[in-house]
Order: sequence, then C-alpha cells, then structure tokens
Amino acid sequence: MSERVVIIGAGIGGLAAALDLVGQGLAVTVVERAGGPGGKLRGVNLGGHLLDAGPTVFTLRAVFDQLFADAGTSLDRHLTVRPLNTLARHAWDDAQLDLFADPQQSAQAIGDFAGAAEARGFLEFCARSRRIFETLDANFMRAQRPDPVRLAMAVAPEGLGRLWGISPFTTLWQALGRHFRDPRLRQLFARYATYCGSSPFAAPATLMLVAHAEQMGVWTIDGGMFRLAQAMTQLAATRGVTFHYDTDVAEVRVANGRAHGVVLANGEQIGADAVICNTDTAALSSGLLGSKATSATSRSPAKARSLSAVTWLMKARPQGFALHRHNVFFSNDYAAEFVDISTREQVPGDPTVYVCAQDRDDERTKTQSTPQRLLCLINAPPTGDRQLYDASEIEQCSERMARRLAKCGLHLHPEPVTTTITTPADFNRLYPGTGGALYGRASHGWMASFQRPAARSKLPGLYLAGGSTHPGPGLPMAAMSGRLAAQCVIADLASMRRSRATAMRGGISTR
Repeated sequence: MSERVVIIGAGIGGLAAALDLVGQGLAVTVVERAGGPGGKLRGVNLGGHLLDAGPTVFTLRAVFDQLFADAGTSLDRHLTVRPLNTLARHAWDDAQLDLFADPQQSAQAIGDFAGAAEARGFLEFCARSRRIFETLDANFMRAQRPDPVRLAMAVAPEGLGRLWGISPFTTLWQALGRHFRDPRLRQLFARYATYCGSSPFAAPATLMLVAHAEQMGVWTIDGGMFRLAQAMTQLAATRGVTFHYDTDVAEVRVANGRAHGVVLANGEQIGADAVICNTDTAALSSGLLGSKATSATSRSPAKARSLSAVTWLMKARPQGFALHRHNVFFSNDYAAEFVDISTREQVPGDPTVYVCAQDRDDERTKTQSTPQRLLCLINAPPTGDRQLYDASEIEQCSERMARRLAKCGLHLHPEPVTTTITTPADFNRLYPGTGGALYGRASHGWMASFQRPAARSKLPGLYLAGGSTHPGPGLPMAAMSGRLAAQCVIADLASMRRSRATAMRGGISTR
C-alpha cells in the first residue's frame, strides 16, 4: 500500500509538492478551504469576465518547465505562454519610461530619459544583480535552507568574499544610490523590494536579484495567470492526486509526537504518514490548525509582517494614457509612503499605484475607448486582523488611487457595478492568521532570508511550503518551496522504511 500524504492548501507550493509526490508513487490528498485551486493565484468572475486577482507577473519560467518535465510532460502542452518585450511601463507626474526584455534596449531608453551616465549605471546595476542571482540561485533558493556559514561554504572557493558580494548588510535603497543619481530611477528599481512585500529602506540589497529574474523574461499566460494553477491541478489529478475543495482543516492530527494526518471541520479524519502545510505559517503558529501544531514553527511578531494591499478589480474605460500590461504610477515621495505604512500604519496619502491591464500586451498598447479588465493595487499595512475598512475609508483609498493616476495622465471610467475592492481585512479573511500580509515575513535586515521556516518543521511528520517559507514569496519561489518539501517527505519516509525493516530483521532473527 502506498504511503499517504495530506497537503493542506492547493496553492502553487502545495500543487508542486503534489506533482512530485505522486510521481514517486505516494498517495496524495489535497485539502483546500476555497472552492478551487490556486491560493493567492486566484481568478475572479466580474460581470461574466474572469480577472486575475492575485499574482500577475510570470517570471523564472524555467522553474515550471522543469516541474512539468519531471512530471513527464511540458508546460507548453498545457498552457500558451507568451514572452513580453516591454516588461513594464513607469510613469511620474511629467515623465514616462519603459523597460524592456533586452537590457541594451532598456539602457537606450534610460539614456534618453535621464542621460548617458544613468544608462551606464543601469548596465552596472544589471551586472551586479546578475552576480547576486547566480550566487544564490542553486546555493540558496533551490537548496534546503542553509545558514550563513553553510551558504558561504557552498559558494566556495570564493566563500565569504562572494557572499559579501551579494551586499547583505546594505539596504536596497542605499545600494541603488551607487548606480543612479536620478531619484526617479532609484525609486523605480527600489520597487523590487515590494515584490517581496518589503520596504526598500529596510530590505537588503540582495533583492536586486529580482531585477535579474525579470530580465530573464516576463511572460503572459493565455486565459489568465490562474490557468497555471488549473493546469497543475489537472495534471496532478490525472496522475492520481485527490482534491477536496470547500473543506476546512480544523487541526493537524498529532500522535506520539508526530503528525499523522488532519481533522476536518466536519469532524472527519484523514490519516497520513506525512502532512504538508501549504498555508501561511502564521496559521500554524497562531493555533488555527490545532494547539498541538503551534510549536511546529516559530511565531513571528506582527511588526515583522510583510506588506498588505488594497486592490481594485474593475472593467473600466481608460483615457489619456497608453497602458501596457504592467504599469507603475509613482508617488512624489517614496519614503513618505513607507513611513505611512510602517510607522503610522495607514494607507499612504500619496500611494504608488500598480495597474495590470489584462487586455494589453506588446501588440495591444494604444489607448482604447472600450472597457478593459484592470487590476489596480496600492500597498497597505498588514493590520487586517485589527483594522476594518468602512465605506468612508474605502472611498478615501479610491480617491487617493485615482488622484495619483490622474497626476500621471490616466483617468479611469469604471462600468457601473463592476468593481470589487479587497482590503487588508479581506485578505486576512482569505488567508487567516496573516493580518492581510501577502508575503509572509518581510525581508528586512540581512538575517531575514534565514528566518523564514525551512521545509522540515519542528514537528516530525509535518512539512512546510508556500510563500511564507524558504525560499520566499512569488510564484516560482512557492513552487520551489513545494518541491523542497516533497524532497524532505520522500527522504524521511524512505529513511523510516529502512529503519523499520532493520528493526524487524533484528527482532525475528534466531541466530
């Protein structure tokens, strides 16, 4: 009989783990509280139109190519994935700048925007971000989480010198000052910290690696990003994985100091030889999955949470600005934004706004008069477990968002009754225990990456996956975390089989 594994949560980490485990002959059951797969990678039906409501940027495609290849197929057999030439469009009150997949094309655009010196600074920045990425890719991100000393040993012979080169003790904001004098460019590349839910004024310069990840390619997925979760689910189901939706887990079953399955909210029990928890680790440490599992991972203080957001999903007619797929409209004072969020715990007075125009790409960029599917987002404090947003506060957020867009020349005219607003309190309901934080623990300080939980929890038999665990947030990272958890499960179950076999042979020997 196959050994059994229960996975809590059908997010990308859980789905990646399920694919690897079923491929090794294990019996896998995935239990999901929502009505379908995806976790944060979710689609929302708005007036008969499906919109991406979670992650919108698809990078590090090779992670998923390898995942599908190891499952005996290919990503292209299940999805149509298209590369973007224009990575993102950026706007300030009186200026606009596009970045491209080709760094030389971006350098030319930056030179036209801010001068030849800034273009040279950009190319130096690209080289530095590439070195950081290549140092950490195999030795940290794809590996079971090492401590700083083991990481230094892993990058030998350069060792500590190469580790020092990833700039762990310098903030991203400070490091960018070495490459860019133009404050707008510093602001633009500082935004990569928010991809991890962090402040560029507190996050280490190591996060420059996000820039290199984007330069390796940004893709769109026909039908929406959530199609990735659907494709992974369909593939897992054909391999024999069982899925239960609209099913809450009340607790992790623990017996003799080891996880042995789960208890559902309806009282039903599902036994297992191992459990993978693909929820935010805050759900475990706060007792939402039973008191016996609270010690499985350390509890992070609320002040260590990553950013939350206020989002608007809408069908709207844009006017006055040629949107691309990914657009960022910058505030006039970036530092003030993070003071508002981190110190005052309030939505910024003048927020930077991200707009994903889901009907735009390299071929469709001109201003259109017809309504389009849009996701608009501003950063917000992760206080959704203690701060509700009433109608007047939501209206104030909407006014601030619209005012920032208008200063950059964009005016949105939403269709009646076709806007869905999600606040930190709503995200806390969707992802319990988080306060609305969307990325687990913030990447603040040089030790932050080593403080994320590894795949093996402190409770034997219970393993961790998802964006709040190593190697961190983002679709490819979540997939890596699931694969790392699956590796641990496979290795540990194999070890237990050997131990039991050895014990039995010794017990029945008559020699």
